[in-house]
Amino acid sequence: MTSAVTSALPPYFNIDPDQALSALGNPTGTEGFAAISQACARGRSDLASRGLEDDGDRHLRLFSTWEITRYLIPVAQGHFRRVLKQKPDLPQGRSETAGGAKWFTLDEVLRLRAHFAAEGSKAKNYLPYRPKGQPAKMVAVANFKGGVGKTSTAAHLAMSAALDGYKVLVIDLDSQGSMTSIFGGRVEDEWQTVFPLLARHYASYLRSDNQRRLDRGEPPIPLDDTLSAALDVTARSLIQPTHWPNIDLIGAQLNLYWAEFQIPVWRMQGRGWKLWDALTDSLEADGILDQYDVIFVDTPPALGYLTINGLAASDILLVPLGASFLEFDSTGRFFDMLHTTFQSIEDGENLAARALGRDELNFEWDAVRAVITRYDGSQQAELAALMQAYLGPTLSPHRQDFTALIGQAGEQVQGIYEADYRDFNRETYARGRETFDATYAAFKSLLIGAWRRDELAQQQAAE
Repeated sequence: MTSAVTSALPPYFNIDPDQALSALGNPTGTEGFAAISQACARGRSDLASRGLEDDGDRHLRLFSTWEITRYLIPVAQGHFRRVLKQKPDLPQGRSETAGGAKWFTLDEVLRLRAHFAAEGSKAKNYLPYRPKGQPAKMVAVANFKGGVGKTSTAAHLAMSAALDGYKVLVIDLDSQGSMTSIFGGRVEDEWQTVFPLLARHYASYLRSDNQRRLDRGEPPIPLDDTLSAALDVTARSLIQPTHWPNIDLIGAQLNLYWAEFQIPVWRMQGRGWKLWDALTDSLEADGILDQYDVIFVDTPPALGYLTINGLAASDILLVPLGASFLEFDSTGRFFDMLHTTFQSIEDGENLAARALGRDELNFEWDAVRAVITRYDGSQQAELAALMQAYLGPTLSPHRQDFTALIGQAGEQVQGIYEADYRDFNRETYARGRETFDATYAAFKSLLIGAWRRDELAQQQAAE
Protein backbone atom coordinates (compact mmCIF):
# COMPACT_ATOMS: atom_id res chain seq x y z
CA MET A 1 0.00 0.00 0.00
CA THR A 2 1.36 3.44 -0.92
CA SER A 3 0.57 6.75 0.65
CA ALA A 4 0.93 10.12 -0.98
CA VAL A 5 3.10 12.48 0.99
CA THR A 6 2.50 16.13 0.33
CA SER A 7 5.41 18.34 1.31
CA ALA A 8 4.91 22.09 1.15
CA LEU A 9 7.78 24.23 -0.07
CA PRO A 10 9.63 26.32 2.52
CA PRO A 11 8.09 29.78 3.01
CA TYR A 12 11.00 31.60 1.38
CA PHE A 13 10.14 30.18 -2.08
CA ASN A 14 7.81 31.92 -4.54
CA ILE A 15 7.50 35.24 -2.70
CA ASP A 16 5.54 37.55 -4.99
CA PRO A 17 7.39 40.88 -5.54
CA ASP A 18 4.19 42.93 -5.72
CA GLN A 19 2.86 41.43 -2.47
CA ALA A 20 6.25 42.03 -0.85
CA LEU A 21 6.13 45.66 -1.95
CA SER A 22 2.62 46.05 -0.57
CA ALA A 23 3.71 44.70 2.83
CA LEU A 24 6.90 46.77 2.87
CA GLY A 25 5.31 50.07 3.86
CA ASN A 26 6.81 53.52 3.48
CA PRO A 27 10.52 54.26 4.00
CA THR A 28 11.55 55.22 7.55
CA GLY A 29 13.32 58.52 8.18
CA THR A 30 14.88 59.97 11.31
CA GLU A 31 11.49 61.06 12.62
CA GLY A 32 10.35 57.46 12.35
CA PHE A 33 12.73 56.55 15.17
CA ALA A 34 11.04 59.18 17.36
CA ALA A 35 7.61 57.69 16.66
CA ILE A 36 8.85 54.18 17.49
CA SER A 37 10.49 55.47 20.66
CA GLN A 38 7.28 57.19 21.75
CA ALA A 39 5.28 54.02 21.11
CA CYS A 40 7.73 52.05 23.26
CA ALA A 41 7.52 54.69 25.99
CA ARG A 42 3.73 54.41 26.07
CA GLY A 43 3.94 50.63 26.19
CA ARG A 44 6.60 50.72 28.90
CA SER A 45 4.44 53.06 30.97
CA ASP A 46 1.48 50.73 30.57
CA LEU A 47 3.48 47.63 31.52
CA ALA A 48 5.20 49.34 34.44
CA SER A 49 1.86 50.54 35.77
CA ARG A 50 0.78 46.93 36.24
CA GLY A 51 3.14 46.79 39.20
CA LEU A 52 1.80 50.02 40.71
CA GLU A 53 -0.81 50.58 43.39
CA ASP A 54 -3.69 53.05 43.20
CA ASP A 55 -1.48 55.86 44.49
CA GLY A 56 0.85 55.48 41.50
CA ASP A 57 3.74 53.99 43.50
CA ARG A 58 5.06 50.49 43.88
CA HIS A 59 4.63 48.74 47.21
CA LEU A 60 6.25 45.58 48.43
CA ARG A 61 3.79 42.80 49.18
CA LEU A 62 3.17 41.38 52.64
CA PHE A 63 4.76 38.19 53.99
CA SER A 64 2.82 35.42 55.72
CA THR A 65 3.73 33.62 58.91
CA TRP A 66 4.47 30.55 56.79
CA GLU A 67 6.96 32.46 54.62
CA ILE A 68 8.59 34.21 57.56
CA THR A 69 9.24 31.02 59.51
CA ARG A 70 10.30 29.05 56.44
CA TYR A 71 12.50 31.58 54.64
CA LEU A 72 13.25 34.63 56.79
CA ILE A 73 13.49 33.88 60.52
CA PRO A 74 14.61 30.40 61.65
CA VAL A 75 11.88 29.67 64.21
CA ALA A 76 9.01 27.19 64.32
CA GLN A 77 5.57 28.60 63.49
CA GLY A 78 4.19 27.62 66.88
CA HIS A 79 7.01 29.35 68.76
CA PHE A 80 6.67 32.41 66.51
CA ARG A 81 2.98 32.73 67.36
CA ARG A 82 3.63 32.24 71.08
CA VAL A 83 6.25 34.99 71.11
CA LEU A 84 3.85 37.42 69.41
CA LYS A 85 1.15 36.58 71.93
CA GLN A 86 3.53 37.11 74.85
CA LYS A 87 4.94 40.36 73.39
CA PRO A 88 2.02 42.56 72.28
CA ASP A 89 4.44 45.44 71.63
CA LEU A 90 5.92 43.48 68.72
CA PRO A 91 4.34 43.75 65.25
CA GLN A 92 1.24 41.53 65.26
CA GLY A 93 0.55 41.47 61.54
CA ARG A 94 -2.88 41.60 59.97
CA SER A 95 -5.39 39.03 58.79
CA GLU A 96 -7.35 39.37 55.59
CA THR A 97 -10.17 37.23 57.02
CA ALA A 98 -11.37 36.54 60.54
CA GLY A 99 -9.04 33.95 62.03
CA GLY A 100 -7.00 33.85 58.83
CA ALA A 101 -3.23 33.79 58.40
CA LYS A 102 -1.24 36.77 59.66
CA TRP A 103 0.64 38.91 57.13
CA PHE A 104 3.51 41.31 57.83
CA THR A 105 5.38 44.07 56.02
CA LEU A 106 9.12 43.59 55.47
CA ASP A 107 9.74 46.46 57.90
CA GLU A 108 7.87 44.45 60.52
CA VAL A 109 9.83 41.31 59.63
CA LEU A 110 13.09 43.22 60.16
CA ARG A 111 11.87 44.36 63.59
CA LEU A 112 10.88 40.81 64.50
CA ARG A 113 14.25 39.49 63.35
CA ALA A 114 16.00 42.05 65.55
CA HIS A 115 13.90 40.90 68.52
CA PHE A 116 14.76 37.23 68.03
CA ALA A 117 18.43 38.16 67.61
CA ALA A 118 18.35 39.91 70.99
CA GLU A 119 16.07 37.52 72.88
CA GLY A 120 16.11 34.22 70.97
CA SER A 121 18.35 31.19 70.98
CA LYS A 122 22.05 32.03 70.91
CA ALA A 123 22.63 28.90 68.81
CA LYS A 124 20.82 30.44 65.82
CA ASN A 125 21.97 33.20 63.48
CA TYR A 126 19.01 35.52 63.19
CA LEU A 127 21.03 38.41 61.78
CA PRO A 128 23.27 38.08 58.72
CA TYR A 129 27.04 38.11 59.24
CA ARG A 130 28.73 41.52 58.98
CA PRO A 131 31.97 42.02 60.93
CA LYS A 132 32.32 45.30 62.82
CA GLY A 133 34.67 47.87 61.36
CA GLN A 134 34.54 46.46 57.84
CA PRO A 135 33.16 48.54 54.95
CA ALA A 136 30.40 47.41 52.63
CA LYS A 137 31.30 44.92 49.96
CA MET A 138 30.71 46.06 46.39
CA VAL A 139 29.51 43.48 43.89
CA ALA A 140 29.65 44.05 40.13
CA VAL A 141 27.54 41.91 37.81
CA ALA A 142 29.00 42.16 34.34
CA ASN A 143 29.32 40.61 30.90
CA PHE A 144 29.51 42.33 27.55
CA LYS A 145 27.07 39.89 25.98
CA GLY A 146 23.45 40.90 26.39
CA GLY A 147 20.63 38.54 27.29
CA VAL A 148 22.63 36.48 29.79
CA GLY A 149 20.50 37.43 32.81
CA LYS A 150 22.88 40.09 34.12
CA THR A 151 20.31 42.57 35.40
CA SER A 152 17.83 39.97 36.68
CA THR A 153 20.65 38.18 38.55
CA ALA A 154 21.80 41.43 40.16
CA ALA A 155 18.23 42.42 41.07
CA HIS A 156 17.37 39.06 42.63
CA LEU A 157 20.61 38.98 44.59
CA ALA A 158 19.81 42.46 45.92
CA MET A 159 16.32 41.30 46.93
CA SER A 160 17.73 38.12 48.51
CA ALA A 161 20.22 40.13 50.55
CA ALA A 162 17.46 42.52 51.66
CA LEU A 163 15.24 39.64 52.77
CA ASP A 164 18.24 38.25 54.63
CA GLY A 165 18.45 41.50 56.60
CA TYR A 166 21.28 43.35 54.85
CA LYS A 167 20.99 47.03 53.98
CA VAL A 168 21.50 47.21 50.21
CA LEU A 169 22.35 49.90 47.70
CA VAL A 170 21.85 49.22 43.99
CA ILE A 171 23.79 51.33 41.48
CA ASP A 172 22.60 51.23 37.88
CA LEU A 173 25.41 52.05 35.43
CA ASP A 174 23.47 50.89 32.37
CA SER A 175 21.87 53.76 30.45
CA GLN A 176 19.07 51.38 29.42
CA GLY A 177 17.89 51.73 33.02
CA SER A 178 16.43 48.22 33.36
CA MET A 179 17.55 47.89 36.98
CA THR A 180 16.07 51.31 37.70
CA SER A 181 12.74 50.14 36.26
CA ILE A 182 12.74 46.98 38.37
CA PHE A 183 12.99 49.05 41.54
CA GLY A 184 10.57 51.73 40.38
CA GLY A 185 13.19 54.49 40.21
CA ARG A 186 12.48 57.86 38.66
CA VAL A 187 15.46 59.52 36.99
CA GLU A 188 14.88 62.72 35.05
CA ASP A 189 18.34 63.31 33.61
CA GLU A 190 22.02 62.44 33.95
CA TRP A 191 22.34 64.66 37.05
CA GLN A 192 20.39 62.06 39.01
CA THR A 193 22.76 59.25 37.96
CA VAL A 194 26.41 58.55 38.88
CA PHE A 195 27.50 61.06 36.22
CA PRO A 196 27.96 64.01 38.62
CA LEU A 197 30.07 61.80 40.93
CA LEU A 198 32.44 61.05 38.07
CA ALA A 199 32.45 64.72 37.08
CA ARG A 200 33.12 65.76 40.70
CA HIS A 201 36.06 63.39 40.90
CA TYR A 202 37.59 64.87 37.77
CA ALA A 203 36.84 68.44 38.89
CA SER A 204 38.64 67.78 42.20
CA TYR A 205 41.62 66.43 40.31
CA LEU A 206 41.60 69.41 37.96
CA ARG A 207 41.58 71.90 40.85
CA SER A 208 44.61 70.20 42.38
CA ASP A 209 46.34 70.02 39.02
CA ASN A 210 45.63 73.70 38.39
CA GLN A 211 47.41 74.58 41.61
CA ARG A 212 50.42 72.63 40.39
CA ARG A 213 50.20 74.50 37.09
CA LEU A 214 50.17 77.85 38.88
CA ASP A 215 53.18 76.78 40.96
CA ARG A 216 55.02 76.09 37.69
CA GLY A 217 53.95 79.40 36.23
CA GLU A 218 51.54 77.80 33.76
CA PRO A 219 47.97 78.96 33.07
CA PRO A 220 45.24 76.84 34.75
CA ILE A 221 42.55 74.95 32.87
CA PRO A 222 39.23 76.58 33.76
CA LEU A 223 36.40 74.48 35.18
CA ASP A 224 33.34 74.66 32.96
CA ASP A 225 29.79 74.94 34.29
CA THR A 226 29.33 71.16 34.41
CA LEU A 227 32.41 70.58 36.53
CA SER A 228 31.66 73.51 38.82
CA ALA A 229 28.11 72.26 39.43
CA ALA A 230 29.33 68.71 40.05
CA LEU A 231 31.51 69.85 42.94
CA ASP A 232 28.35 70.45 44.99
CA VAL A 233 26.82 67.01 44.34
CA THR A 234 27.12 64.20 46.89
CA ALA A 235 26.27 60.53 46.54
CA ARG A 236 23.65 60.89 49.28
CA SER A 237 21.75 63.41 47.17
CA LEU A 238 21.53 60.90 44.32
CA ILE A 239 20.25 57.98 46.39
CA GLN A 240 16.52 57.37 46.25
CA PRO A 241 14.49 54.94 48.36
CA THR A 242 12.66 52.06 46.70
CA HIS A 243 9.53 50.12 47.64
CA TRP A 244 11.87 47.81 49.56
CA PRO A 245 12.56 49.29 53.02
CA ASN A 246 16.21 48.25 53.01
CA ILE A 247 17.09 48.69 49.33
CA ASP A 248 18.10 52.10 48.00
CA LEU A 249 18.96 53.05 44.43
CA ILE A 250 21.18 55.30 42.36
CA GLY A 251 19.36 55.03 39.07
CA ALA A 252 20.22 55.43 35.40
CA GLN A 253 18.61 56.76 32.27
CA LEU A 254 19.55 57.29 28.62
CA ASN A 255 21.60 60.46 29.13
CA LEU A 256 24.08 58.55 31.30
CA TYR A 257 25.47 57.11 28.07
CA TRP A 258 27.08 60.48 27.31
CA ALA A 259 29.56 59.75 30.09
CA GLU A 260 31.22 57.35 27.65
CA PHE A 261 32.00 60.35 25.43
CA GLN A 262 32.78 62.88 28.16
CA ILE A 263 35.18 60.77 30.23
CA PRO A 264 37.77 60.36 27.44
CA VAL A 265 37.67 64.13 26.85
CA TRP A 266 38.48 64.71 30.53
CA ARG A 267 41.16 62.02 30.38
CA MET A 268 42.83 63.70 27.40
CA GLN A 269 42.74 67.01 29.25
CA GLY A 270 44.02 65.57 32.53
CA ARG A 271 46.42 62.73 31.81
CA GLY A 272 47.08 62.16 35.49
CA TRP A 273 43.40 61.68 36.38
CA LYS A 274 42.78 58.16 37.66
CA LEU A 275 39.36 57.74 36.07
CA TRP A 276 39.02 54.13 37.25
CA ASP A 277 38.97 55.33 40.87
CA ALA A 278 36.20 57.89 40.35
CA LEU A 279 33.30 55.81 41.63
CA THR A 280 35.25 54.16 44.46
CA ASP A 281 36.69 57.41 45.79
CA SER A 282 33.36 59.26 45.56
CA LEU A 283 31.41 56.60 47.48
CA GLU A 284 34.14 56.33 50.11
CA ALA A 285 34.44 60.10 50.54
CA ASP A 286 30.68 60.42 51.06
CA GLY A 287 30.55 57.66 53.69
CA ILE A 288 28.41 55.34 51.57
CA LEU A 289 30.55 52.27 52.30
CA ASP A 290 29.70 52.62 56.00
CA GLN A 291 26.01 53.29 55.42
CA TYR A 292 25.28 50.00 53.60
CA ASP A 293 26.20 46.35 53.92
CA VAL A 294 26.24 45.31 50.25
CA ILE A 295 26.35 47.48 47.12
CA PHE A 296 25.33 45.86 43.82
CA VAL A 297 26.54 47.47 40.61
CA ASP A 298 24.71 46.62 37.38
CA THR A 299 27.00 47.40 34.45
CA PRO A 300 26.29 48.04 30.76
CA PRO A 301 26.75 45.12 28.31
CA ALA A 302 30.04 46.65 27.09
CA LEU A 303 33.51 47.24 28.50
CA GLY A 304 33.34 51.04 28.44
CA TYR A 305 34.39 53.65 30.97
CA LEU A 306 31.32 53.15 33.15
CA THR A 307 31.92 49.39 33.31
CA ILE A 308 35.60 49.95 34.11
CA ASN A 309 34.56 52.15 37.03
CA GLY A 310 32.10 49.56 38.27
CA LEU A 311 34.61 46.73 38.01
CA ALA A 312 37.44 48.71 39.60
CA ALA A 313 35.17 49.62 42.51
CA SER A 314 33.94 46.08 43.11
CA ASP A 315 35.23 43.52 45.58
CA ILE A 316 33.34 40.62 44.02
CA LEU A 317 32.74 40.14 40.29
CA LEU A 318 29.93 37.91 39.06
CA VAL A 319 29.71 37.06 35.35
CA PRO A 320 26.40 35.47 34.29
CA LEU A 321 26.30 33.36 31.11
CA GLY A 322 24.18 30.71 29.51
CA ALA A 323 25.29 27.11 28.91
CA SER A 324 25.81 27.56 25.17
CA PHE A 325 28.89 27.59 22.96
CA LEU A 326 28.39 31.19 21.86
CA GLU A 327 27.97 32.51 25.39
CA PHE A 328 30.94 30.47 26.64
CA ASP A 329 33.02 31.80 23.75
CA SER A 330 31.87 35.39 24.29
CA THR A 331 32.53 35.22 28.03
CA GLY A 332 36.06 33.95 27.38
CA ARG A 333 36.65 37.00 25.20
CA PHE A 334 35.19 39.19 27.93
CA PHE A 335 37.76 37.89 30.42
CA ASP A 336 40.49 38.39 27.82
CA MET A 337 39.41 42.00 27.41
CA LEU A 338 39.34 42.46 31.19
CA HIS A 339 42.92 41.23 31.36
CA THR A 340 44.07 43.50 28.54
CA THR A 341 42.29 46.56 29.93
CA PHE A 342 43.38 46.33 33.54
CA GLN A 343 46.87 45.13 32.65
CA SER A 344 47.35 48.19 30.44
CA ILE A 345 46.21 50.46 33.29
CA GLU A 346 48.62 48.78 35.70
CA ASP A 347 51.51 48.94 33.23
CA GLY A 348 50.97 52.63 32.53
CA GLU A 349 50.63 53.57 36.19
CA ASN A 350 53.45 51.38 37.47
CA LEU A 351 55.98 52.68 34.97
CA ALA A 352 55.67 56.09 36.63
CA ALA A 353 55.33 54.58 40.13
CA ARG A 354 58.63 52.73 39.83
CA ALA A 355 60.39 55.84 38.56
CA LEU A 356 59.09 57.86 41.53
CA GLY A 357 59.56 55.11 44.11
CA ARG A 358 55.83 54.86 44.84
CA ASP A 359 53.72 51.79 45.57
CA GLU A 360 52.63 50.02 42.42
CA LEU A 361 49.00 49.66 41.35
CA ASN A 362 47.60 46.14 41.48
CA PHE A 363 43.92 45.54 40.88
CA GLU A 364 42.52 42.71 42.99
CA TRP A 365 39.09 41.17 43.57
CA ASP A 366 38.08 39.08 46.57
CA ALA A 367 36.35 36.62 44.25
CA VAL A 368 35.49 36.27 40.57
CA ARG A 369 32.80 33.77 39.62
CA ALA A 370 30.97 32.92 36.42
CA VAL A 371 27.36 31.84 37.01
CA ILE A 372 25.29 29.75 34.59
CA THR A 373 21.80 31.24 34.21
CA ARG A 374 18.63 30.08 32.44
CA TYR A 375 19.85 26.51 32.82
CA ASP A 376 17.98 23.54 31.35
CA GLY A 377 19.45 20.37 32.81
CA SER A 378 17.74 18.12 30.27
CA GLN A 379 19.43 19.90 27.36
CA GLN A 380 22.58 21.56 28.70
CA ALA A 381 24.09 19.21 31.28
CA GLU A 382 26.90 17.97 29.02
CA LEU A 383 27.99 21.44 27.92
CA ALA A 384 27.75 22.78 31.48
CA ALA A 385 30.00 19.94 32.68
CA LEU A 386 32.50 20.75 29.93
CA MET A 387 32.48 24.44 30.92
CA GLN A 388 33.04 23.41 34.55
CA ALA A 389 35.99 21.23 33.56
CA TYR A 390 37.69 24.13 31.78
CA LEU A 391 36.84 26.94 34.20
CA GLY A 392 37.19 24.94 37.41
CA PRO A 393 36.38 26.93 40.58
CA THR A 394 35.87 30.14 38.57
CA LEU A 395 32.53 28.67 37.42
CA SER A 396 30.08 28.40 40.28
CA PRO A 397 28.92 24.77 40.58
CA HIS A 398 25.37 26.03 41.13
CA ARG A 399 23.28 26.39 37.95
CA GLN A 400 20.41 28.87 38.01
CA ASP A 401 17.47 27.01 36.49
CA PHE A 402 14.80 28.69 34.42
CA THR A 403 11.42 28.02 36.00
CA ALA A 404 7.84 28.91 35.15
CA LEU A 405 7.79 31.15 38.21
CA ILE A 406 10.45 33.37 36.62
CA GLY A 407 8.43 33.84 33.46
CA GLN A 408 5.20 34.57 35.31
CA ALA A 409 6.88 37.06 37.64
CA GLY A 410 8.43 38.80 34.66
CA GLU A 411 5.03 39.22 33.03
CA GLN A 412 3.84 40.97 36.20
CA VAL A 413 6.83 43.39 36.13
CA GLN A 414 8.35 42.13 39.38
CA GLY A 415 11.08 39.91 40.75
CA ILE A 416 10.21 36.42 41.94
CA TYR A 417 10.62 37.48 45.56
CA GLU A 418 7.96 40.12 44.96
CA ALA A 419 5.50 37.55 43.62
CA ASP A 420 2.73 36.45 45.98
CA TYR A 421 2.80 32.65 46.33
CA ARG A 422 -1.00 32.68 46.38
CA ASP A 423 -0.84 33.49 42.67
CA PHE A 424 0.61 29.98 42.23
CA ASN A 425 0.48 27.48 45.06
CA ARG A 426 2.87 26.89 47.90
CA GLU A 427 4.73 23.98 46.37
CA THR A 428 5.08 25.61 42.94
CA TYR A 429 6.34 28.76 44.66
CA ALA A 430 8.76 26.80 46.86
CA ARG A 431 10.20 24.92 43.87
CA GLY A 432 10.40 28.07 41.79
CA ARG A 433 12.39 30.08 44.28
CA GLU A 434 14.77 27.24 45.14
CA THR A 435 17.11 28.07 42.27
CA PHE A 436 17.39 31.73 43.32
CA ASP A 437 17.81 30.79 46.97
CA ALA A 438 20.69 28.54 45.93
CA THR A 439 22.21 31.31 43.79
CA TYR A 440 22.08 33.64 46.79
CA ALA A 441 23.56 30.98 49.09
CA ALA A 442 26.54 30.58 46.73
CA PHE A 443 26.99 34.36 46.61
CA LYS A 444 26.58 34.79 50.37
CA SER A 445 29.34 32.24 50.95
CA LEU A 446 31.68 34.43 48.87
CA LEU A 447 30.55 37.54 50.75
CA ILE A 448 31.06 36.05 54.20
CA GLY A 449 34.39 34.49 53.23
CA ALA A 450 35.69 37.81 51.90
CA TRP A 451 34.59 39.70 55.03
CA ARG A 452 36.11 37.04 57.27
CA ARG A 453 39.44 37.23 55.43
CA ASP A 454 39.48 41.01 55.88
CA GLU A 455 38.52 40.67 59.54
CA LEU A 456 41.35 38.22 60.26
CA ALA A 457 43.83 40.39 58.37
CA GLN A 458 42.77 43.40 60.45
CA GLN A 459 43.17 41.43 63.67
CA GLN A 460 46.60 40.20 62.58
CA ALA A 461 47.74 43.72 61.69
CA ALA A 462 46.63 44.98 65.12
CA GLU A 463 48.70 42.37 67.01
